[in-house]
Amino acid sequence: MTRALALLAVVLAACATAPKLPDAKLLPPARLAQPLAPSAAAPSHPPTLLKNATVFTATGAVYPKGHVLLVDGRIAEVGEGDGVAPPGALIIDAQGGFITPGLIDTHSHMGVYPLPGTIAHEDGNEMTAPVTSHVRSESAFWPQDPALWRALAGGVTTIQVLPGSGNVIGGRSFVAHLVPTATSARAMKLAGAPEGLKLACGENPKRFYGSKGQQPMSRMGLVATLRASFQKAEEYRRARARYERDLAAWKERHAQKEGAPAPPTRRPDGLPDDPPEPLPRDYALETLAEVLDGKVLVHNHCYRADEMHQVLDLAQEFGFRVRSFHHAVEAYKLADRLAKEGTAVSTWVDWWGFKMESFDGVAQNVALLHRAGARPILHSDSAVEVRRLNQEAAKARTAGRRFGLDADDDEVLRWVTANPAWALGLEDQLGTLEKGKRADVVVWGAHPLSVYALTRQVFVDGALVYDRAKHAPPLSDFELGFVDGKELP
Repeated sequence: MTRALALLAVVLAACATAPKLPDAKLLPPARLAQPLAPSAAAPSHPPTLLKNATVFTATGAVYPKGHVLLVDGRIAEVGEGDGVAPPGALIIDAQGGFITPGLIDTHSHMGVYPLPGTIAHEDGNEMTAPVTSHVRSESAFWPQDPALWRALAGGVTTIQVLPGSGNVIGGRSFVAHLVPTATSARAMKLAGAPEGLKLACGENPKRFYGSKGQQPMSRMGLVATLRASFQKAEEYRRARARYERDLAAWKERHAQKEGAPAPPTRRPDGLPDDPPEPLPRDYALETLAEVLDGKVLVHNHCYRADEMHQVLDLAQEFGFRVRSFHHAVEAYKLADRLAKEGTAVSTWVDWWGFKMESFDGVAQNVALLHRAGARPILHSDSAVEVRRLNQEAAKARTAGRRFGLDADDDEVLRWVTANPAWALGLEDQLGTLEKGKRADVVVWGAHPLSVYALTRQVFVDGALVYDRAKHAPPLSDFELGFVDGKELP
């Protein structure tokens, strides 16, 4: 106890002065490696040439002995041969290795359901009302979640952080770039990425709210809740448009032009010509209005084919699009419609049977969607499975092959790179190795679709953020006092 009090006194004294790194002898050598600079500092890094590796671009082009040049956070060149390094460049000979775009997870709750998994850490569901479109996952995101850096070591560079699926409308999602030195959600947020809106069908919301005796108790009530919410949003949108029209007219009347008479102070009916009263701001309806305007992308937790049809029909009623169905184990039943409407499917290979709405899943779901021309995606919904998205893609291909449905390596990698980039509205920035795109790049020591594949290096915006040979796995500050599950002396 005396020793514990002494340590507490040291900590309190440190809090009262300038921050100071712990004495090196208190930390084991394996943990002294500091995470490298965040993506915001990428332009200060020297150009980097990765060469002598098989390059999967996820565009259809594969270079058996290729190179990728990273300059100022962007891909400056990709192609066959060793390439030419500019002066001062860092050159990495990736002999025997494989290079891919950074992997992207469209469905993550890391940061809002962080490790360790305790009730105190459950911040992903605001289950106080079935419609909570005013809340944002960004507001609850904890950047010290240890799971984030394990995902990075698995080649994942970008995630969409979603609210949970307890509500019919759960709130806004955001896209995070995994940079080890970020200390806030805003610092980790990918600049310019569209925000998403989480919807949920089926058992989760109806089970919770039905048990409280309120709508939705059934799937009828759930669709009715969605329809009523978007109707209110449409009315809010029209009222906002009327206000903007009236304000523009008032400004035109009161614009003082040279030589013109003074603007009127009274309307023709004799009342004062005051500016129109602005609408009270409603953050919940504002989010739904931005869905109707196409500014916020819809991501819908939905397992059954009939419910996906219901949501697509409702979206047509109100003139918006569903960007991606999530989980969607029955998506193969409407693969042609999903392909026609341009709705992606974020799913698993072999998660089914854990509740009634998930019973009719098949391992060939992804392959059947691919054959139909839809956009299949392997997502995680797990702080564990996110570390092996490359293997999930390989499993999906193997399942398809049993039915005679095959895809080549580069196509399969699109299921965890290019397709998720599109689902997040970032297809012009991420997901493929092309000149001008953000330099999110992974170097693998074995074929990325092999069970033996481990990352060698991971780059985010051209910055080397993980190097298996030189750095320990990036650690959350939350873990600094622990090694191998034991508290440091």
